[in-house]
Amino acid sequence: MTRWCLLTSLAAALAVAAPATSAPGARLPGCGAPGPASTSPPTGPATVDSPRACRAGGPALESDKIAFTPSGYHHLGAGTRGEWGGVSGRFSVVDGSVRPQTYDFVVGRFMAKRDLGGGRIAWLEAGWSETGWASPGRQHIYTFDTNTNRWQFYDQYAVRPGDQVWLDISTDRNGIWRAWLWWNNRWNLLTQQQLPLGPVARIEQYVEVHVDPSRQAKLDLPKVAVDNVRLRPVGGGPARYWREDVATETAAPSRGGFCLDWKTRYDTWTAGDCPDDDD
Repeated sequence: MTRWCLLTSLAAALAVAAPATSAPGARLPGCGAPGPASTSPPTGPATVDSPRACRAGGPALESDKIAFTPSGYHHLGAGTRGEWGGVSGRFSVVDGSVRPQTYDFVVGRFMAKRDLGGGRIAWLEAGWSETGWASPGRQHIYTFDTNTNRWQFYDQYAVRPGDQVWLDISTDRNGIWRAWLWWNNRWNLLTQQQLPLGPVARIEQYVEVHVDPSRQAKLDLPKVAVDNVRLRPVGGGPARYWREDVATETAAPSRGGFCLDWKTRYDTWTAGDCPDDDD
């Protein structure tokens, strides 16, 4: 995926922006003060009709111009070969030792995407991130979509290493794709976008690492744990675990010292630094 070309225009694209508010998500009440992080798993799927569902306030995008050309990606995870109506699950948050004032970043994220041909890809992603340009050393809840080509950070949801976050990306019959965060024991709508995906898309679950090529270095990445990953069927119906009977493409790093360990293919796994030979 060619997100590097979007990062090169980061300084021009980043500005304070609120999440899109296409109906019916615009009817959701504002979340107000975010309250505490959830200590229990979601009680139901993320929809605009979920009990106490709310709409997150506008994110603040914190970036300055940094004159580096990004490259050096490492992808750990999997993607569906077929199309689905959404994905949900849980990621642990770690300290990725990202260096300040660089294009280093580490993210744990879900994505819905479609190849439009001609080198164009449309997508929406949501997860947690640690970047070299937005409050380095701090982890953020974030979204990125190809309507805006912007990283959007939601710092009202304070996350730190050791936390676990439940996320959901899904759509409705009108093809409006939404990213949700389970927080304060309710679904918080982060953003919704009318993307050229239609009501179904290919789905990804990844831990992604990028190292700034102008300052080559090995980033330390404690193991990120991912579990309870479920896919939403096309046309609705209960979500199901992402298991081996789902046509899946996996991506493991060929370099960089990172390892991926499937506990249960493909709904429970870890990714991070490879163990030492004598471990």
